[in-house]
Formats: sequence, structure tokens, C-alpha cells
Amino acid sequence: MDSRSGEMRVFTRVVETGSFSAAGKTLELTPSAVSKVISRLEERLGVLLFQRSTRHLAVTNEGRLFYDSCVRILDDIDEAEHGIAEGITAPHGALRINVSIPMGTHYIVPLMPLFTARYPGIRVDLSLTDAVVDLQRERVDVAVRTGPLSDANFHARKLGSTGRAVVAAPRYLEAHGVPQAPEDLAGHRCFNFNFRRAMDEWPFRIDGRVFHFPVRGDILTNNGATMRQMTLEGLGISRLGLFHIKDDLASGRLVELLPDYNPGDIEDIHVIFSNQRHMTARVRVFIDFLVETLSPRLEA
Repeated sequence: MDSRSGEMRVFTRVVETGSFSAAGKTLELTPSAVSKVISRLEERLGVLLFQRSTRHLAVTNEGRLFYDSCVRILDDIDEAEHGIAEGITAPHGALRINVSIPMGTHYIVPLMPLFTARYPGIRVDLSLTDAVVDLQRERVDVAVRTGPLSDANFHARKLGSTGRAVVAAPRYLEAHGVPQAPEDLAGHRCFNFNFRRAMDEWPFRIDGRVFHFPVRGDILTNNGATMRQMTLEGLGISRLGLFHIKDDLASGRLVELLPDYNPGDIEDIHVIFSNQRHMTARVRVFIDFLVETLSPRLEA
């Protein structure tokens, strides 16, 4: 087991199984052979990959970063070898996707049948969450995000944009009144997220200038889908993307508030991917697929 890719396979298996002996069983190696490979790796890299004790084996921060890189490299090797062996040029391998719950529910999930039919060799691993994840730490290949981008450690390609509006259900307004100006929101229950975003305040245009108002309420949530549902139930006021409430507005289930103060509240939607020298075929075709199928549907 002298090749670097071989060492990487041993290392990743140790991380995934949690011990030298368990990794050795799956690789048909003795625990001492596995230990020698890890020691050789640590010596060459000049870092400690595992914290060892008589009862516990823990991956260090350096080990976790190295593991993420190894997984990507080994995936690329497997994809290349599979394509050559089978005479296949189509993309293969695992594609890890992260997207917000509303965007995933309304757009990405409905597109999956078309994508998997077009690229049957790609194994899709799709996670829906509104919290912003670290692509490298969570081993995400590509993500779709709405709003400002604050991290420069990745590449981004714009897919489109979506307007946003402050909305409430008619029954909430009947019970609590209709705010006539942004300042009136201080007396209302306004929903917000329970995780940090690039901007938590709500923007309004007053006398030609844009002001950002902090809003407060006694209910927080971690995703836009739940926030929409609570708003529909008449529990409070939300600021939501038009892409997943346009039917609610058209049917009257939700009512837009303070439209004269809306500053052209628009957020861009991007597909983002790690800043790497080499983009795998599976990532490239998925990005191209989104530009082809999703971009035409995203209008401000």
C-alpha cells in the first residue's frame, strides 16, 4: 500500500469505521499495517490526523480537512476508472447537493426525475436546509442559495432572482390590524429565522431612501417553509420570497403589506460550488442543467 491514493483509501476507511481494526477488516489488512500507513501519512504531512488513546480514536481538525479532500480525490479517481473500464464518457459518482427547503421543494425536487433520467450514473445526495452550510466541512459539491453571498471561498453562478414581500394572512390582520407604515411593525408579531443571515433586518423605502428595520417576535424558525405555514395559520407577519408564495397571494390566502414601501426588494439566486482547480463532470453537468431548466423559471 505504497501509492498515495492507496494511503488515502486506508485513511478514509479509518475515519468512517472509527478504528484501525475495523478499517483493516474491510481492506483485508492487519491493524498494525493500517497503523503504519497512518503513521507514514502523518510523518509526510507533518500533522497529526488522529488523537489516539487506549479506548478512543478521534479525528483532528487537520484530519477532518484532509478527509474531505481525500473523499473528493477518490471520487474523481473512481469516476475516471469506471468510465474507462466501461467505455462510458457520461458523468458518474456521488453528487452532494444542498438547497433551501422552499427552493428545494418548489423547484429542485421536481427537476430530479429529469436530471436522473439524463444522467443515470450520478448518485444524487440531496439535503434541504435553510441554514447556510460550509461546503467543504459538510462535503457538499454544489448548493443553491438565495440572498447575499458573504463567503469568497467558492465560485458562484447566478441562476436568477426573486422578489420578496412582507405578508400576512387575512385572519391575522382582522385580529391585529393592518400596519400602515414600517414603524407600525414594532407592535406586531414578525417572524424571523433562528440562525444568522447576511441581513436580518427588513428593508423599506421611505422618502426615496432605503432603511433597514429590525423586527421582533416570539416565534423563530429555521426554514422558510415553516415560516410560510405559520403565516398562513394567522400567527404573524413574514417577509418571504415571491417564488414560494405567489400562489398564496393570487388566491388571497396571504396579503402583501406595505407595498408602497417595498424598495424593489429582490434577492439573487446562485448556484455555488467549491473553489477548486478541477471541477468534476458531475458538478459541471448539474450546474449546466440548472441554468438550462431552472433559470428560465426564476423571474424577479
